[in-house]
Amino acid sequence: VSDLRPSTLPGSLDLSRSMFDLRSPPHRFMKRYDSVSSVPSSTSSRKDSQGSNRSLDTITLSGDERDFGRLNVKLCYVSSVEQIWITVLHCKDLSWPSSCGESPRICVKGILTLPKPVHFKSSAKEGCNDIEFMETFVFAIKLQSLQAVRLVFKIQTQTPRKKTIGECSLALRELSSQESNHWLDISPPSK
Repeated sequence: VSDLRPSTLPGSLDLSRSMFDLRSPPHRFMKRYDSVSSVPSSTSSRKDSQGSNRSLDTITLSGDERDFGRLNVKLCYVSSVEQIWITVLHCKDLSWPSSCGESPRICVKGILTLPKPVHFKSSAKEGCNDIEFMETFVFAIKLQSLQAVRLVFKIQTQTPRKKTIGECSLALRELSSQESNHWLDISPPSK
């Protein structure tokens, strides 16, 4: 990136400096590197057509999603016994900071954001490209209470130290007795 800075755009030194500041956390390095390297192609493509500009935006977004991975969960509400069933299935394409090591132990912490939050946690698995959890959590809660809250998932490392490396959430407005399958994009943890 530093070789390209002087020769690309006038005034790019300020841009490069701000990009450098943004990418300083280790888990954001790859994402920021991709965005810096795509600046020249995105500028030239904009002159071609709106179509190519749109496809570049799509590529950028899907690149961001790949950076942090996706979580697969299933939800079901059994109204006869007023229970919500939450199954944590897979975590795919997960990335973590290099400070966590080659294959840290990963778990998924869930939170139902009720006035008195309900917490649950999966067992810890070795970090890899496709982590299979296959764990179901059952809570007795009235449907009316659940429809106004969110289900938040925090992806955490357990080793070498406990750290949240990503999160995602899901509104529970449309819970039903028919099991629903969801793929949630994992985002960097909020500050």
